[in-house]
Amino acid sequence: MPTVQVQGRGTFEAEEGKKLVLVLEDNGIDILHRCGGNAKCTTCSVEVLAGDAGEMGEAEAAVRQAKGITEPNVRLSCQIRVHGDLTVNPLKTAASTGLEPGTRPQD
Repeated sequence: MPTVQVQGRGTFEAEEGKKLVLVLEDNGIDILHRCGGNAKCTTCSVEVLAGDAGEMGEAEAAVRQAKGITEPNVRLSCQIRVHGDLTVNPLKTAASTGLEPGTRPQD
């Protein structure tokens, strides 16, 4: 079973193929997500510090370009399916922004 390590917050087992945003949320990690996992808002961005987050799909690439995200290791956690060990750092949280998460992303 893959593991997800969140910088400074612990390591969790992840169900193979589960969306990273749900792995984080289900393990009590404060991760913002406003669009319900539809690759539209970028609020669920994470910095991938280690591991393979997989290929970037068209929807993620398009919204990253539209929002001016150029760092290759910044990815949308709602678009990553966990298939191997990852180490990540959530970039936006409900606590740091004062925003409430949106609808829970579907798996």
